[in-house]
Amino acid sequence: MLEKISILGSTGSIGTSTLDVVKQHPEEFQVVALAAGNNVEEMIRQAKNFQPKVVSMATKQLADQVAAEISDSIKVVWGDEGLIEVATHSDATYVVSSLVGSRGLQPTLAAIEAGKRIGLANKETLVTAGHLVMEKAEQRKVDILPIDSEHSAIFQCLNGERKEDVKKIILTASGGAFRDYTREQLATATPEMALKHPNWAMGAKVTIDTATMMNKGLEVMEAHWLFAVPYDQIDVLVHPQSIIHSMVEFQDGAVMAQLGTPDMKVPIQYALSYPKRLPLSMPALSLSDIKQLTFRDPDVKRFPCLAMAFESGRIGGTMPTVLNAANEVAVEKFLNKTIPFLGIEAMIEKTLSEHEVIKNPQLEEIQHADQWAREFARQLTF
Repeated sequence: MLEKISILGSTGSIGTSTLDVVKQHPEEFQVVALAAGNNVEEMIRQAKNFQPKVVSMATKQLADQVAAEISDSIKVVWGDEGLIEVATHSDATYVVSSLVGSRGLQPTLAAIEAGKRIGLANKETLVTAGHLVMEKAEQRKVDILPIDSEHSAIFQCLNGERKEDVKKIILTASGGAFRDYTREQLATATPEMALKHPNWAMGAKVTIDTATMMNKGLEVMEAHWLFAVPYDQIDVLVHPQSIIHSMVEFQDGAVMAQLGTPDMKVPIQYALSYPKRLPLSMPALSLSDIKQLTFRDPDVKRFPCLAMAFESGRIGGTMPTVLNAANEVAVEKFLNKTIPFLGIEAMIEKTLSEHEVIKNPQLEEIQHADQWAREFARQLTF
C-alpha cells in the first residue's frame, strides 16, 4: 500500500532527509502535505519537486511568497491552523512530526486524533505531554514509530522481545562538540564552536542541545514514554564514534545493540517502511575501517543539564514542560550571544527552582506552565 505522507518541519534536517528517502522509493511513498517555518526558498523547491496538495508556512506573508511561485493547484496555508491542516490532511496516512521544540505538540496530538500513523522526531512532544500523547495514541490505536536514531535503535532491539525481560535501556551519546572540554573551556565557548558537531548534521537548536547534553536528557524522557520504562532502568553512555545508536540489556545479561553509520536517513526510512526494510542508497558500515568503539560514563558535573533532565523526569507533572521551555529560551539567547554557554544551564536551573509543579496536568495546564517558564526565563540575565 502506498504510504501518503505529511511532514511537519519539511525544510529542517529531518524533513529534508525524509524527502530524500521518499525520492528513493516513489513506489512506496507519496508526499501529500508539507509544513515549514520561515524557509521560503526551500519550501518552493519542495513544492515544485513533490507537488503536495497543501503546504503551510509560519505567517501569511511567507505563505503569500510561496504561493506566488508554485502551482495554483497547491493550497497554501499558514500559522498554527496551517500546521493542523497539514497534520490532519484527509489523504495522509502517515505524519512525520519533526518540528523543533514544543510547537510540535498540538499538531501531533491532532494527527493522532485523526488516526494517522506517526513517525516521531519531535521529542519535545513527549517531554512536555508524554502522558497525554501516549494515552491518546492508545485510545485511537495509533502507532508512534520513533525516528530519533537512539529510539529507533531501542525499538529494533526490542522487536520480538518480552517487556518483562528488559533490565535496562542504554542510550548512547556522541557528547557533542564539547565532550572533552573542561568547565573553564566551556565558560568561553561560542555558538560557532558549539555548532561544529563532530558526527551528525542537525539543526542549530538540536546541535546546541547536544553540546550541553540536554538533548540526551530529553531523549531519556522520550524513551521513558515510548517504551514505558522507569527512569531507574535508563542509562546513558558517551560513545564518541556514534556507531552503536543504543542498546538494551536483558535479565539474562545479554546486551543487544543496533549499529549503523551516523545518517538519519536510516532510522527515518525504517520508521516509514516498518515492518519492511527497504534498500537505501548510502555508504555501508565498515567496522574494519572504524577499528575501535569506545564508551564512557557521562560527566554530569561538567554537563549538569543531563542530571536536571533525569530529575525533572522523575518529578514529572509540569516539571519536564518547564525544563524544556526554559531550555528553548536559553538556547535562543545563547545563539543570539546574549548569554554565555554556561548561562544555558544556569537559566534552566533557576527556572526549575521557581516552579510549582502540577501533577497529572491537562493540556491547558501544560500550556500555561510552558508560557510561564518562557516568560520567567526571558527576564533572566547571566
